Amino acid sequence: MKNERPKNIIEFKNFTFQYRSLGTPTLKNINLSIKRGEKVLIAGPSGSGKSTLGHCLNGLIPFSYTGKIHGELKINNIEPYKSSIFEISSHVSTILQDQDGQFVGLSVGEDVAFRDENSNVSKDIMKQDVMTALKKVDMEDHILKNPQELSGGLKQRASLAGIIMSEAPILLFDEPLANLDPLSGRSAMKLISSVHEKSDKTIVVIEHRIEDVLTENFDKIIIIDSGEIVASGTPKELILNGSLKHFGLREPLYIETIRHANINLENLDILNINSLNTPSIKKKINNWIENITPKVSSYKEKILEIKNLTFSYNEKDDILKNINFNLYKGEIISLLGNNGAGKSTLSKIITGICKNSNGTISYKGENIDKWSIRKRGQKIGYVMQNPNHMITQETLLEEVSFGLKLRGYKKDIILKKAESTLKICGLHSFRNWPITALSYGQKKRLSIATILALDPSILILDEPTAGQDYKHYLEFMHFIKNLSETGLSIIFITHDMHLALEYSTRAVVLSNGIIINDDIVSSVLSNLETLKLANLKKTSVSTLANVLEIDEKLMLETFINNDQKEMV
Repeated sequence: MKNERPKNIIEFKNFTFQYRSLGTPTLKNINLSIKRGEKVLIAGPSGSGKSTLGHCLNGLIPFSYTGKIHGELKINNIEPYKSSIFEISSHVSTILQDQDGQFVGLSVGEDVAFRDENSNVSKDIMKQDVMTALKKVDMEDHILKNPQELSGGLKQRASLAGIIMSEAPILLFDEPLANLDPLSGRSAMKLISSVHEKSDKTIVVIEHRIEDVLTENFDKIIIIDSGEIVASGTPKELILNGSLKHFGLREPLYIETIRHANINLENLDILNINSLNTPSIKKKINNWIENITPKVSSYKEKILEIKNLTFSYNEKDDILKNINFNLYKGEIISLLGNNGAGKSTLSKIITGICKNSNGTISYKGENIDKWSIRKRGQKIGYVMQNPNHMITQETLLEEVSFGLKLRGYKKDIILKKAESTLKICGLHSFRNWPITALSYGQKKRLSIATILALDPSILILDEPTAGQDYKHYLEFMHFIKNLSETGLSIIFITHDMHLALEYSTRAVVLSNGIIINDDIVSSVLSNLETLKLANLKKTSVSTLANVLEIDEKLMLETFINNDQKEMV
């Protein structure tokens, strides 16, 4: 029929894109079709080109990022690069990876109302639409707040509310789980699925957190590596043929657990964890548990001590209340909790950016309450959640060298330390690149490299794995683990339960500004009350233990010890 809509709503044919600032293409000979109404995951290592592909879909390429285009791209039967970014926005609605570039309103309510305002919707209907959207993401209490003042997770939820208002047939989510606490991430995926089920919209999700994404059904996964499509298929197909792991992505932890126990996946309904409750699987898991010897860590030298710390921004409402915990030399702890629990505020107090109202902070037994930010910075390194808030120079080498120059190091030492740190963080080959050409994940690693080059005694990392693929996660965390063994003490502020489980010796959990748990990670992540209060969620290792009726804490400890054994 003449008026029949094309079956493929997105179609790339022999498509290549090269940024103007780079000498080689970032996307190479892309051939890809997405059917109308499909839900598709685009995954790949950091810097693989997946976000660039997203920019081609939403018009940021070529209208914001210029470069050379070869081949064809059609979206809902238009060629976006021959159109305008305004017209493209009526076909593709996007949640950006970098939330700060998303907002246009002075308040959350204004921002969510933006689409209705552009469509000349009446105020009464606009107010109803905004409240409906905010309620769906549990943000109605934040309607009057400035989006820039929200935590990373709340910014993401505000962005989700905005995209719900869209009438575009394609919804593009670029790293939608970045900076969300675990339960909020789970809710975000449910919300995306709900939008898909209740509409005929085509959903494209760009994300590397495979376990969290695959809690919902996807029609297919497309893997990009080095700018090329290297694998495509259903989630089950790519798990069974090992494509996820091969191309630097992490399989769900319960799949790893089954593999550790030498269980054949071929004839299992692997995406349905409840179907794995069989006598054969339970027996093999129990045998695996019996053969792993627990590793015990102990730390003696106290390096940081926080006593009775209280903090308030307005001298009325306490953000942090009576905080007490210690950090030992060489220890790695994870600071866990829901968005807005006070984790980032606590780190700012430790580094001196904010001053505590009551209580004391001691470094190696010395009270540092009166130390300047500069003096604290010589001992305590802090890497912010958003790398764009830290970067000031044009190239990677200049960025890592900058802090060393301020410290008065000689040129040859600066170059040696900067290049060494960039190698460690997997960025040396990009050392002369403009920072603007980096992906968000690469910028994250750069901000960490900048602080590591200064040799701090304590390192505070705010969401260190956000935007990181599994390959770089392993490389970087192996490096962090080695640093801790030299005596560097590390605090992770994180929503990444995998990170906490595998690399932390201890977890300190905040909820509403109060420490509600301080224990080894396996105990924390198997404590239902703690998980509920802090908006955390069980890892799939715990879920599998519950399904098989195996002791959850023991299963978690075995998983940790197995990973540590493999890393030796």
